[in-house]
Parts: sequence; structure tokens; C-alpha cells
Amino acid sequence: MRADRLVSMVLLLRQHGQLSAAALARELEVSTRTVLRDIEALSAAGVPVYAERGRHGGFALLPGFRTELTGLNHDEALALLVAGSRRGAQTFGLAPALASAMRKVVDALPESYRATAADAAERLLIDPETDLLARRLTPEEVPDAVAAEVRRAVFAGHKLRIHYAAADQPAQWRTIDPIGLVTARGQAYLLATRSGADRTYRLSRILAAQELDEPAQRPDRVDLGRAWQERSTRFRTGGDQVTVRLRLHPSRRGELAGTALAILTEEPDADDWLMLEATFQDSRHAEWALWQLATQAEALAPQWLRTALHDRATAMAARYRADE
Repeated sequence: MRADRLVSMVLLLRQHGQLSAAALARELEVSTRTVLRDIEALSAAGVPVYAERGRHGGFALLPGFRTELTGLNHDEALALLVAGSRRGAQTFGLAPALASAMRKVVDALPESYRATAADAAERLLIDPETDLLARRLTPEEVPDAVAAEVRRAVFAGHKLRIHYAAADQPAQWRTIDPIGLVTARGQAYLLATRSGADRTYRLSRILAAQELDEPAQRPDRVDLGRAWQERSTRFRTGGDQVTVRLRLHPSRRGELAGTALAILTEEPDADDWLMLEATFQDSRHAEWALWQLATQAEALAPQWLRTALHDRATAMAARYRADE
């Protein structure tokens, strides 16, 4: 237990630079007397820890002791932080850095651990490229140069100039204040503000990017999870949403729930089917979602959706009509 606590103390000092005995005691959940004894033990073991006297004093490590034993550079360390999602590293342009970092990590392992870790890694497959139905999960492609420029602006806190192609619109240059990067379901997004208003940009639609020298207008700290949730909520509740009344075979309910913005009402219908009301982002989203369900769903309202699906099915039938 004490060995673990000593390692934790070194890591705390490395991360925070300087901490008082009281702060270390709170972090380690021990008494200040125990902290002082541990500091003495570290010094006796050759760890260069020293005390700063005075009201704002505390304990710190000599700067030379902060050398990274693994030799990881900035991008490699960053890649490890997002390595929980391999596709996330790929999307943000960090795949080469991740591979390099992992080689260094393996090389730093003690010989006795290296073979065990390699064997265990062979028995884990995380986030494969296809699911059980052999559907390929392909993340959006983002040029490395664009991803690198966006990353630099986000981390440096600088304004960013992007050449952005919004859906169904010609590409335009715009200057924004970047806040953070988010990856969701294989797609990467840049959260930013423009003239003080919240904006969300798909990285795959950024054709070019340029980090500017001017500081970005943004808060020093951000809760990215909360910001993403708030923007997701505004996206789902705003815009040209469409409410659809439909009949659905129960076997496809999960698919509808994963596609629609929300299922508003649900009750049993004849032939063990379901009668539902669901909302979609817009008319195109509604038509696409109902088309995916084929004959196991029937749109009852609005009428324009029934007409659109009828016309699409008629055109498809004509395309594949057998030659007379």
C-alpha cells in the first residue's frame, strides 16, 4: 500500500508542479504526518523532491526529474488519451501517432510483462470495422492536413479560418473560435463559436483550414460533454422537424428508435403490429428512414410522405421490371 501511495505522490507532483502537505494529504486520504514521512522516504530513495517555504509553499520535484521515460511526443501522448476509440484517433488524424506511441509503450514494458500483454491483446478485438451482418463501418475521411491544422488551433486557443461546405450549399470561407473536437458514430465534429453564436461543423466538410495568430474568444475551461449534449438537444428540437404516424412490425422497432429523433406515442395495432408517432429531422430524413424499413412499415401520415414513398417504389419497380 505504501509503495502505491509513493508512486501516486510522485505522479501528483508531476501533474500539479507543486502541492502543499495538506493538499497531498487530501488527495491521498492520509494525514499530513504520513505525507511528511513519505516525502522523507522519497528523498532517501533518490527522488529529487524539495520543499518551498512560506505561505504559498509546498513540495515539488526538480524540473529535470520530469523527463518522460517513454519518450512520447505531444501527438503520441494525445493519441493514447483518445485510444479508447481507435476510429477516434483515425478521425482526428492521430492514427500514425497512436501506432508509434503504442510501440514505445510496448518497448517500455518489463520483459516479463511484454509476452503476457501481447498474448492478451490477441484475445481482444475492440471496435471492429464490420458488425455481425458484415456491414462495414466507415468513418468519414478527413485530410491529415486539415485535421492537424484544426487540432493546433483548438489546443493553442487561436482563431481558425476554414473553407467549409455546408450541406447543399457552396463552400465558403469563415473565421471561427474553436472550442473542442467530438467524434460520434464515426463522424467528427468541431464545436466552435462564430460572432459569439454556437456553431457545430463536420470535419469531413472542412475543405481547408488555417490557424490564425489571433487568440480565440472562448472560456478558459469547457465541459465538452455538456456542450455536446446541449447542442444535440437544440438540434433535435429545432429546425424543420417532421412528425410521422406509421404502422410498424415489432421486429423493426429498435431500428426505428435508433433512427428517429423521438417516438412520441406507441400502442398495439391489428395483426400484432405497432401504431406509432415519431419525429424526424426533416422531410428527407423521414423519407429515408421509412424507406429503410421496406414493407415492414407503412407511413399513414402526412400524405406527402406516402406519395413520396409510393413514387420511389414505383420508380424502383419500373427499373427492375422483367422484360416482356
